[in-house]
Amino acid sequence: MSVSAETVVPQSAAGPCANPRSTSGDPAIYGRTFWITYVGNMAFTIAMALMYRYADFVLYLGGTEWNVGLIVGAGMIGSLSMRLFQGFGIDHLGARRIWLWSNVAFVVVLLAHLFVTSAHGPAIFILRICYATSVAGWFGASITSISRSLPLPRTAEVIGTLGTSGFIGMAVGPLLGDLFCGHEPITRGNLNAMFLVAAALGTVALVCAHLATRHEPPPRRRKRPPMIWLLTRYHPGSVMLLAVVMGVGLVIPTTFLPTYIEQYGLQHTGLFFMAYSGTAFLARLGTRNFPSTVGIRPMIYIGLATLAVSFLLYLPVTSQWGLLLPGVFAGISHAVLFPSVTAQGSTSFPARYRGLGTTLMLASLDMGMLIGNPLVGRMVEFSHAAGWPPYSTTFVTLAVGVSLVGICYALFAKR
Repeated sequence: MSVSAETVVPQSAAGPCANPRSTSGDPAIYGRTFWITYVGNMAFTIAMALMYRYADFVLYLGGTEWNVGLIVGAGMIGSLSMRLFQGFGIDHLGARRIWLWSNVAFVVVLLAHLFVTSAHGPAIFILRICYATSVAGWFGASITSISRSLPLPRTAEVIGTLGTSGFIGMAVGPLLGDLFCGHEPITRGNLNAMFLVAAALGTVALVCAHLATRHEPPPRRRKRPPMIWLLTRYHPGSVMLLAVVMGVGLVIPTTFLPTYIEQYGLQHTGLFFMAYSGTAFLARLGTRNFPSTVGIRPMIYIGLATLAVSFLLYLPVTSQWGLLLPGVFAGISHAVLFPSVTAQGSTSFPARYRGLGTTLMLASLDMGMLIGNPLVGRMVEFSHAAGWPPYSTTFVTLAVGVSLVGICYALFAKR
C-alpha cells in the first residue's frame, strides 16, 4: 500500500468555521460528508489491499523477488512525481479535482493490468508508476482537505478516526486476495478477477468522493512564493525521516509477506491482516485523543518501538497462527505512527500552504517505500546467496535500523 490506508474528511465537512475546541462528536466534523468519505475510503482501501497480492502477479509472469521489489519500488517514482505537482495542484486547482482525477486514473490502471503479459517489459513498470501516482493523488487531496481547517491535535484525531475505515478495508482486502490467489496453481483468470474486483471497488470510491466534495468551494487565487523558500521556512525537520522509516516498515506486509510465508508452505495472509487491522482499529480508537492529552512525541516513540518489535516477531513464524503476533504489533505501529507523523509534519506549514506540507510528508513516506522495496528484495537475495537465513537476516537488520532511528530522533527532539 503506497501510503497506507488512510484519508480524511474533505473540507466541506470541516470547513474554516469548524470549532477546534469541539468534542469528538461535533457534527461539524463527524457529519454526513464524513460518513460518505468513510465508505469511500473503505472501498478504496479494500481495492488497495487486494494489490498486496501484486507479488503473485509478478511471479506468475516469470519474475522473482528482485523483480517484485524493483517494479513496486519503481512505482514510487510515479508517486514522488505526483507529489511535485500535487502541492501546487491542490492549493490552486482544489482538492476535489485532484481527488476525482486520481480516482479515475486508479480504475483505468487496474483494468489495464488485464493486458500485461510480461514481468520484464516496460508495460508493467509504466502501469505500476501510474498506479502509485493515482494513489498518491487520492490520499494527498483527501488529507489536505481536513488539515487546512484544524489545529494539530484535532488533525491527528480526525485522520485517526477516519483511518479506521482503512483498517476495515485492510482486513477485507487480503481475505479477497486469498480467495483469488491463496491456492496453487494461480491462474491468469484468478489474477484478472482480482483486478476487476479492485476496479469495481475503485468505482464505488469515485462515487463517494464526488458526493463528499460536490459542495466544496473553489480555492482562492493568491500569489504563491517560491517552493524552495516555503520548504526552507516551514519544513518539519527530522519528522520527515520518521515518515521514510514508516514507508520502509510498510514494505514487509504490503509486498513481501506472501513470498515470506511461502517457504513454510503457507499461502493465506488473511489471518495476519485480520490481526493487523483489528488491532489497528482498536488502537486507533483508543488513542485518538492522545494528541491532545499525551502529546504527539510519545505517540511517535510508541509507534517506532512497536514497529521494531513487529519485525522480530516474524522470526518464529512457522504457521498461520504464528502470523498473529507480528500482525498485532505492526497494526499498533501503523495506528499510532501515521496520524502523529503526518499531522506533525503537515501542520508545520500555515493553512494556506497545507497542501505543500501534506505533500512533503506523503512524499517522505513514498520515499521510504521507494527505498524499501528494492532494498528488502536485494537483502533477501543477497542473504540467500551468502548462505544466511534470507528473511531472518532482513528482519533483524530492519529492527536494528528502526531502533537506531528512534534513538537518534529522541536525542534530537530533546534538543
